Parts: sequence; structure tokens; C-alpha cells
Amino acid sequence: MQLQMHDPLLRLLDRYQRDFPLQSAPFALLAAECGLPEPTLLLRLQQARASGLLSRIGAVFAPNSVGASTLAALAVPPERLDEVAAQVSRQPEVNHNYARDHHYNLWFVLTAASRAGIDAALAQIAADTGLAPLDLPLQREYHIDLGFALGDDGPSRRPTRTPAAPPLDAADRRLVAALGDGLALLPCPFLPLAAASGLAEAEVRQRLQAWVDGGVIRRFGFVLRHHELGFRANAMCVWQVPAGERDAIGARLATDPAVTLCYARPPRGEAWPYNLFCMIHARDAATVHGEAQRLSQAHGLAAMPQAVLVSTRRYTQRGARYHPE
Repeated sequence: MQLQMHDPLLRLLDRYQRDFPLQSAPFALLAAECGLPEPTLLLRLQQARASGLLSRIGAVFAPNSVGASTLAALAVPPERLDEVAAQVSRQPEVNHNYARDHHYNLWFVLTAASRAGIDAALAQIAADTGLAPLDLPLQREYHIDLGFALGDDGPSRRPTRTPAAPPLDAADRRLVAALGDGLALLPCPFLPLAAASGLAEAEVRQRLQAWVDGGVIRRFGFVLRHHELGFRANAMCVWQVPAGERDAIGARLATDPAVTLCYARPPRGEAWPYNLFCMIHARDAATVHGEAQRLSQAHGLAAMPQAVLVSTRRYTQRGARYHPE
């Protein structure tokens, strides 16, 4: 689905990657804003979702706020990569699964209601594949958002807040589970969430607003797929930095406009000595490599052990499921 910047739908997708209106009939409001009839807007959103441009409309939760998560990797024999990737993607806890150009060549993110759920999923993956996962839970976040600014009115970089994990009652857990696939493309999209969670529709919106205000929901809005937007290359850049300098370097690195994600994860001995991570997304591989080299030079990292893991294939990209339905 090709959209030009003058297209009212693309401007809308850009503007509401966060701050989606938590009102009973939000699509009527958005339709009026972009000058389309509401049925036309809903149809075009359905087309954007079918084409893969729009992943979902919903919540991006702050890491480890309503559940647990980790980044994991496998060193897969090349001839088994597609087979193992399919086994990993079948695991319900896995929401992102990418091949990368490295000895550890399959990288995936898992989310669950608790760390015990993560451990069980990793154990199942090890049993299914016969391979030992590298488990790299988040230690510190410096910038995690992944909203792409497509124009002048797109999402701006905002300071990262790390909220305390909120107490969740049974209705909250049902609501988090129901949010996994995002909002339904209906005139009143919060009604299905109300039915799934056992709450009144107004209470659903109130709880979501409270989570947004408290930073538990990092952003609520259109979740777009970077590849379909034209950002066809991405790389995970990693460095082995002295532990005492890690946070200061990470905080500086996170302010660089080229950095879409930046965080600290634990090293794992000689097999994986790196403790500082960032993601770069660009329109081509040459730009990714150039930006990776520039980041190392600009932030005093050139002499430190490092690696650039370029993504070679996307196997899975879907919304996180923290609580099973």
C-alpha cells in the first residue's frame, strides 16, 4: 500500500502514533479532522492493516510494567534457520522474531505475565529446537519508543519514564490481554474491550487514560511497521563498555536522532560480552552501516569491542501478549 505524504490517511497515521483519542467514537473525530467520511476512514484503515503498513491500533506498554519481557537469541545452523524460526514464532510469548547477520543469527522478544512465564517459554524453545537460548533481560532503558516521524507533525522524541509496576486486578489483566490485537476497526472500538474485560466502556477508557498518564502505556495509537513505511534496513548495534561508564554513554547515545531504541542488557561471558545496545532504522543498508560507524565515532565508542547485527529477515512482528486470555 503506497501512500504519499499529502494523503490525509498518512498524515493521520503519522500524527496519532501516540495520543490517540480515548473517546467513545474516536474514528468519527479523526475522520472529521482529515476530511473523510467515517466509513471511508475505517475502510482505508482496514486496507492499511491488510497491506501490513498498520500493525494495530493500541497500547505500547513500558517494559516490565504489566508483565515480564526479555530479548533472546539462538545460534542456528544456517540450513536450519527457517525451520527453527518457525518453531520459535509458534511460541505464544514471542512477538518479534528476526534473522540477523551474526553467529547468533535468530533474535526474538518474549513477553509474559511473569518472569516464570518467560523461563517456561525459553525452556520450551530449547526443547523444541535443541539449541540453548541467550537470555538478555532489560537492565536499563535509555530510549524505547519506536514511533517513526514521517513528517513535521509526526511523533517527537520524548523523555523516557520508567513507571512503577501498577497493581493489576483481574479486570486489568483481562483488559491487557484483550489489547494484544489492538482496537477493532468499529465506530465504537472500546466496546469489545469492555466486553472482554468485564468493565463498563467508560471505565475501560478511564483505566487506559490512567495508564497513559502514569507512563505504564508508553504510547497509545497507530503502531506502524517500519519495513512497509520504507525503512527497509535496520541493525542492532552493540558495544562492550566499562560498567561504570555504561549509563552515561547510554544516556548520550539515546539523544542521537539516528537511534530508535537504546538500552542496557547483561553480558553473557565470552559468548556475548556486550552490555550496551541500540537500534538504527534506515531506508537502505548503506545508511545503516554509515550511521553505526558515525555513532561509534561521535560517542567515544570506536575503540570498544562492538558488533553491528543487520536484520536479514523478519519472521514475526505482532503485538505483545502479557496475559493469556
